Amino acid sequence: MKKTIRIGNAGGYWGDDLDALRRQLTGGQLDYITMDFLAELTMSILRKQQLKNPELGYARDFVTQLETCLPIIAETGVKVITNAGGTNPAALGRKIQAMVRQRGLSLKVGVVYGDDICARLDDLTAAGETFTNMENGAKFGPVKDRVIAANVYLGAEPVVAALAEGCDIVVTGRVTDTGITLAPMIFEFGWAMDDWDRMAAGIVAGHIIECGAQASGGNLTDWREVKSFRDIGYPIIEMAPDGTFTVTKHKKTGGKVCAKSVKEQLVYEMGDPGQYISPDGVAFFDTIQVKELGPDRVGVSGVRGGPAPERFKVSMAYEDGWKADGEVLVCGPDVRDKAKVITDVFWRKTGHTFAKTNTSLVGAGSIWPPQLAGCEPDEIYLRFGVCDPDPAKIEDFAKALPALILAGPSGMAVSTRGRPRAQQVVAYWPALIRRDRVAAEVRTFAVDGAETALRIEFPVRGEMGEPVTSGIKPRALPRKPAAGALRTVQLRRLCYARSGDKGDTSNIGVLARSPRIYEWLAGYLTAARVKKFFGPMVKGPVTRYRLDNLEGLNFLLEGALGGGGTTSLLVDPQGKTLSQALLQMEVQAPSSLLRGLD
Repeated sequence: MKKTIRIGNAGGYWGDDLDALRRQLTGGQLDYITMDFLAELTMSILRKQQLKNPELGYARDFVTQLETCLPIIAETGVKVITNAGGTNPAALGRKIQAMVRQRGLSLKVGVVYGDDICARLDDLTAAGETFTNMENGAKFGPVKDRVIAANVYLGAEPVVAALAEGCDIVVTGRVTDTGITLAPMIFEFGWAMDDWDRMAAGIVAGHIIECGAQASGGNLTDWREVKSFRDIGYPIIEMAPDGTFTVTKHKKTGGKVCAKSVKEQLVYEMGDPGQYISPDGVAFFDTIQVKELGPDRVGVSGVRGGPAPERFKVSMAYEDGWKADGEVLVCGPDVRDKAKVITDVFWRKTGHTFAKTNTSLVGAGSIWPPQLAGCEPDEIYLRFGVCDPDPAKIEDFAKALPALILAGPSGMAVSTRGRPRAQQVVAYWPALIRRDRVAAEVRTFAVDGAETALRIEFPVRGEMGEPVTSGIKPRALPRKPAAGALRTVQLRRLCYARSGDKGDTSNIGVLARSPRIYEWLAGYLTAARVKKFFGPMVKGPVTRYRLDNLEGLNFLLEGALGGGGTTSLLVDPQGKTLSQALLQMEVQAPSSLLRGLD
């Protein structure tokens, strides 16, 4: 057994840095590289491509990177694992196998599939699967006939099987971003699939590096502390057999790995920290201990977990009408007044009532709460968007926008995007399915043409109840408040933060800059305060969770993203900017908390 294994990430989404894989391969010693390409939106796009061409449906960016990286993979012996297979992993596997043969390389390719259950929906519903929407409780029946993709989130187990067959490159369909990182740990260290604490440690490690450079300085609140963003170093996990690990990056690369970068990534897209659910187990994020060990080295330990759920999550995509958006450039003095006039004329000119509309003054603070939009800009993009089941109404919307350019206030110009185009909306439907109604297939391709095929089944082992939670209770706050007169400061002085999305809910993780600040923060920054700050931007309730171990708070803002994903008309449908908005909040804080922060 190895003392440690080094797993690097080289991609956090479809469209990430095309040079990251080469930099990870050549920057220093690694055992594995993982690449995460998939999100709910990505799966929808890939499925639409596959419907047009049966040989597509995978992330072609990965193929582009392999053009130059295949020889390096063969030379270094680094194994690459990725879910770039999207909705058609078999086609990607065939493509890579052909590339390997053309170059005369000795690399074995593995393909993991079985996550696609779209063709089985009728049989599964007849067998008792309800596929009720996890987010809003809606019934599946009204959308079932409009579903174009349905993929189960598989875990690490089939990837482990591919590694056991000696595969050098493993491509999968909808395997979780944490699963592709956990798999080599299970394979190398022989971890039992029911060793829940070690499963949880691997899940946490996968979560830290799944979004690429976000763990190594990208999107860091304190971005000025990052000396260079050039050739940013993507994160690396050094995992020990006992489940403790270090987060680092290659030397002489840009970016920064520090406690703040790791903590920010930990709270990214987090829900209840006592119940981070994956198909491989439930990780208790309220047990994680983070310690800075030195420059670009952060230690993570203490992770605990619980049994894997008896249901897998299913991500479905269904047709849900049409949408379009477009903008005009407005400049000069009195931009806001001009925008009001143009907006009134435009919506009257469209001549329709739409299912959903949105107007944004991009450049005038329209992505933040109204109280923060105080400046008078010199120019904006006045952006209009619509959703509706009737494509004819969308077409009338598209015609109305260019007609404004010569018939409104001064300082208008047509957008370089030109006339808006109607796009079919593919909406997201999350649901659950029994484990034993899903099976994974693992197929391997050797250079000599030999093939193997394995089937991985997932029997139900326990009750169908709710997944476990950590059960950790928040510690008591000190009764004595911090000393000093109250001062009005922005929350940014005291905290750093990161935000993300899950459907129509945005999460904002807020992290204190010191233990004393956290004690004050836990008493001050309530869910009600956050709800009031964002005002009408947040349509639903705000829920708060404490993370005493990370000295932070996690807020869930329901109904904050205009429906979320492809159904949203917002400029920021993923809530990426909301953490920076919250940090602009003015708070009354004891002066003693500010000592040592400047």
